[in-house]
Amino acid sequence: MNFTKSLLTFGLASTLLFSCKDTAGKPVAGTDETSTKKEVTVAAKPETASFKIEGMTCAMGCAKTIESKLSGLEGVQKVTVDFDKKEATVDFDAAVLSPEKLAKTVEATGDGETYKVSGMQTKGKV
Repeated sequence: MNFTKSLLTFGLASTLLFSCKDTAGKPVAGTDETSTKKEVTVAAKPETASFKIEGMTCAMGCAKTIESKLSGLEGVQKVTVDFDKKEATVDFDAAVLSPEKLAKTVEATGDGETYKVSGMQTKGKV
């Protein structure tokens, strides 16, 4: 019984420790550690993309890292990644960036195999 508890505790601790290992210690855009501000420009062809992201295991590591990667792309105006809904919404300039590039950026985050994008929907803004 004691061995089983020890094994279970070790397994749980290992999972928590290594589930978002690629993002540990890296500064997140928008925090005081990065202090680089992106200049906001008016989008020539504004669009909004909404899509599902599978593979996220934590809000602070996974969702915030994806949000940071997307917001660093040229042409992105605003990014929201909702960990609970497993969903992202990105306001971007379609003259500079494509929905495919957004999906490739998300899927390339981390080890390149963890996150999968599905259900991409875009709509133009008036």
